[in-house]
Amino acid sequence: MASLTFHGHACFVIEGAGHRVIIDPFLTDNPAADIGPDALPRLDAVLLTHGHGDHLGDTVRLARRDDAVVVAAYELAVFCEAQGLRVHKMNVGGAHTFPFGTVKLVPALHTGSIEGDETGRYTTVPCGIVLTIDGQRVYHAGDTALTLDMQLLRDRVDVMLVPIGDNYTMGIEDAARAVDFVRPKVAVPMHFNTFPVITVEPDEFRRAVGNTARVAVLQPGQRLEL
Repeated sequence: MASLTFHGHACFVIEGAGHRVIIDPFLTDNPAADIGPDALPRLDAVLLTHGHGDHLGDTVRLARRDDAVVVAAYELAVFCEAQGLRVHKMNVGGAHTFPFGTVKLVPALHTGSIEGDETGRYTTVPCGIVLTIDGQRVYHAGDTALTLDMQLLRDRVDVMLVPIGDNYTMGIEDAARAVDFVRPKVAVPMHFNTFPVITVEPDEFRRAVGNTARVAVLQPGQRLEL
């Protein structure tokens, strides 16, 4: 049985069929994180939605520790490769099957600088991630505005991880509309209350979603069986 564990902000560890991956491993300097990177068990892969520091986070440290493959949009993967990491380069719309499951990159509307790229050589397109693992389809929307592209995933997602914090991403109203576009079985809010500027009340999101999906508000460190 697959499961996911929330570690604050937009960081999730997803396990299934004997494999373990992490998405957007922002733990060090994350005021909402329940653990540091050294407390994580061994990872098979690091999946990235984009290169901002609050998502790229501890990627280099964790991927080096476990020889985990970094899966990301092409230019971000090339940047990680330049740090000596093992990578798999992808682009939006593409899918690839790994030993742990299948990853598909889908559109997200956001900006795309890469933390640590001092030369400005690398540019990248932010994305969402649809991960199929142990028969479950998890859609991590990444940092994004509400987009009509989300409707293409309607009824094709079991769990939707959706930003609600506003300012840098969708706020509650748009996030609830995004859930209506996708119609997942479960919606999990993320990217909120990490910093003062993205402070919101997740129960307002639950009320806004209504009966469209089951809303699971996870506290950092809390696990959800899929």
